[in-house]
Amino acid sequence: MTPYLRKLLGLNWLLLVNMLALAIFGVIAIYSATYMREDPTAAEFWQKQANWVAVGFLAFMVTSLIDYRWIKWGALPMYVAGIIFLILTRFIGQKVYGARSWLHLGPINFQPAQLAVIAGIMVLALFLSQFREMHPMLRLALAGAIVGAPCLLILMQPDLGETMIWGPVLLALLFVAGIPVRYLLCIILIVVSLIPLAINLGLKPYQKERITAFINPDIDPQGSAWAINQSLIAIGSGGYSGKGFKAPNTQIELGFLPATAVHNDYIFSAIGEQWGFVGGAILLGAFGLLLLTCLFVALCADDQFGLLLVVGLTALVFTHIFQNIGMTISMLPITGVPLPLISYSGSFVLMIMFGLGIVNSVWIHRKVVPA
Repeated sequence: MTPYLRKLLGLNWLLLVNMLALAIFGVIAIYSATYMREDPTAAEFWQKQANWVAVGFLAFMVTSLIDYRWIKWGALPMYVAGIIFLILTRFIGQKVYGARSWLHLGPINFQPAQLAVIAGIMVLALFLSQFREMHPMLRLALAGAIVGAPCLLILMQPDLGETMIWGPVLLALLFVAGIPVRYLLCIILIVVSLIPLAINLGLKPYQKERITAFINPDIDPQGSAWAINQSLIAIGSGGYSGKGFKAPNTQIELGFLPATAVHNDYIFSAIGEQWGFVGGAILLGAFGLLLLTCLFVALCADDQFGLLLVVGLTALVFTHIFQNIGMTISMLPITGVPLPLISYSGSFVLMIMFGLGIVNSVWIHRKVVPA
């Protein structure tokens, strides 16, 4: 049996099947949220998403078959590339929803912030696994420097949603890397104490309006609170079993949910209306199974580098799920974070599948002795 065939047979099939099922359901959900529009570009959303899923699956398979230990050689170049793309976005990026966060490179349109997060996790995992004997304060300072550069550039776009992603990811990595809990508690208390100052001095007016609408949805029902109120109405009207696939006279079809965001930021609202509580619960169950599978891979990792890689990527996926669904059910303010494998997001699907490919590589090579 050849080594590659042995690796193919050793794939984590639960991870693979679950990922593909979520991605295919995402294409179906995007189609059901956009098929009724007269805009010809809207009808192409699900087709473009299907193409990105195909490319992402290829990236997943290739990454799975490569020993994750080779990431040590590619983490830093990928991190530097992410920083360069973020700097380019600052000057020549496309502005969407008030944030200059998209970069056009020929036919490719993507968010460099998503690449920077994946690369940052790889560099942090490498750093924390290689310098375990370093003093915790120095490790914290250097880890903060690694995260600080892309965070500052993302915040300058300004993209608050992707900036907030770093918090849980960094804390998860530091905790698993053995940083004393008292240091982490101090960081959390300092961040919490600075939140009022950051809201009043660091946020744009439209971002402050989103937070105000989150705290009091009735303050501006026809303005800043419109989207969140319509999201709650859509999910609530779905009831137990939903109105059905491509059902007529829905919040989606009548245009009450924002047409520019229903297929990405508010895709869970569309799913809740069409598939109801049952569909939403099954989707959450599939995400839960995906996260548990990743944590089991982390438990079986052969070294701390693999453990940190999987924990960081699992925290990334979890934070996106929590933020996206939380904002559609008014648990969190609107941040514009996509739902992994489900939202129309193009390059983000590729990044998530690439990350899950790394997780699968840790599983396949857990018993392989490095050369």
